[in-house]
Amino acid sequence: MRRVGLAVLSILLLLGGCADTMTKVKKTTTGWLSDDGDADDATKPTELDKKFEPSIKVTELWSERAGKGTESLYLKLVPASDGQHVYTADRDGRMISLDASSGDERWSEQDKGRLISGGPGAGEGKVFVGTSEAEVVARDAETGKKLWVAKVSSEVLAAPRAAEGVVIIRTGDGNIYALDVETGLERWVYDRSIPTLTLRGTASPTIHQGVVYAGFDNGRLVALDLNTGQQLWDTRLAQPTGRSDLERLVDIDGEAVLKDDLLYIGSYQGSIAALSTDGGGVEWTRDMSTYDNVAVDDERVYITDERGVVWALNRFDGSAVWRNKDLQYRKLTGPLHFQGYIVTGDFEGYLHWMDARTGALVARNRIDKKRILTPPIDIGGALLGYSSSGKIAAFRVE
Repeated sequence: MRRVGLAVLSILLLLGGCADTMTKVKKTTTGWLSDDGDADDATKPTELDKKFEPSIKVTELWSERAGKGTESLYLKLVPASDGQHVYTADRDGRMISLDASSGDERWSEQDKGRLISGGPGAGEGKVFVGTSEAEVVARDAETGKKLWVAKVSSEVLAAPRAAEGVVIIRTGDGNIYALDVETGLERWVYDRSIPTLTLRGTASPTIHQGVVYAGFDNGRLVALDLNTGQQLWDTRLAQPTGRSDLERLVDIDGEAVLKDDLLYIGSYQGSIAALSTDGGGVEWTRDMSTYDNVAVDDERVYITDERGVVWALNRFDGSAVWRNKDLQYRKLTGPLHFQGYIVTGDFEGYLHWMDARTGALVARNRIDKKRILTPPIDIGGALLGYSSSGKIAAFRVE
């Protein structure tokens, strides 16, 4: 079994309860810790090359402080964008809308006393967040006006997804809720049991052509009818093995990515897989451990594994095309494919740019001294990076 340091477990493992009771990140200059609490030389973060010279020009368009971020809690409050606007949320209940081209604030609203733990998600003219108090809050995307609050079964750690008059919510206890976009009333709920011990976090559902695709902490991916919640198929991506709960972790904490009727997804201590949307048949798998999103283009699938190695795999058979080991143990985010480049964030607030064809590092930008927890996002012509302290910045390639 791969050794997982105590510092990582303190921020990733969900042992019951809400985010308020979660252990905060232990500060360390060496990163991952061994079981005896001392720095493990084999897993020290790779030092960045101080003589690195970029081979492409990346320009910062704007940067802003959007709320307080997530403080020291391991909450992936990923900004959302509809192309023209960017929406952020912080732990203290604040939701902010920014102009995507300038970073100017459009509106800011706060629910005092509400602890946001999942989101935001944008769609159907609204912005949604989930809370540690098992609530879903909907606001008007244009004005920020609160429209409704709905109750679900447990803490919401994943960004809600909305389409076709329905908003889909994934809760920490394994349930998936379909709520009416206009009223917040429950349309259906899909109940799935989860293992005793899981990584902290859940994958946001993927919605496409009336079907919801959702990964679970037991290593399974299911397809549900968007209108009724009826299960269409259920496929196992990873088989729990080992004697302890820790060894049997096979969580799916990244979203399924759809490309040409194939779904690409990865699991922790499991595999990367390509599945057919028609029946969930497995096209190929490759043993690889990840707890974040993958990225896909016409030819390749890009993965950041648990060691911080970035991979490019052939999209059609899973064979390795290239791998980059220059950033090992820097606690990388999942990758984003952006205009021919692969971009990932790290624990010191850097964004690293790689050539998608070769994996070579071509640029580096620092947006903050705090960790970047969420993958960069494409906001239409620009790339957005977001740090755990709430610093947000937009970039473009010249």
